[in-house]
Amino acid sequence: MNNLHKNKTFAAALALITGGAGLHRFYLYGTKDLWAWMHVLLCAVTVGLMLAYPDRLLLLNTAPLIVSVLIAAIATFMIGLMPDEKWDAIHNPESEQQSNSSWIIAVLMVTNLTCSTTLLLITIARGFDIILTGGSYG
Repeated sequence: MNNLHKNKTFAAALALITGGAGLHRFYLYGTKDLWAWMHVLLCAVTVGLMLAYPDRLLLLNTAPLIVSVLIAAIATFMIGLMPDEKWDAIHNPESEQQSNSSWIIAVLMVTNLTCSTTLLLITIARGFDIILTGGSYG
């Protein structure tokens, strides 16, 4: 097992900023983590769709990436809201160092809530626009 101390604040920041690409999962679980590779796959599928169908609706081409980012937003909450003792028991069982989350976690959680809610609402609104009006509003 890896004896490196895994920092909870850094993991939450990674999940918030680069979660759509799965970098937080690689940091926490290494390259053998299936879910990290699923994030990478969703990013690759999005790029493939954008290249293969450049004239198709942007929402349809970016749907895999949107799903990946929203899953990462949930992971950000799970990481940030986990008590430090439980975090250490799961991710730092052999580390001599104790986690001590600071106020930065609260800022990350508020930022995550703002960004993920905005993305979700935009996706829902655009989806209904496409379904109900055929995309008349853009």
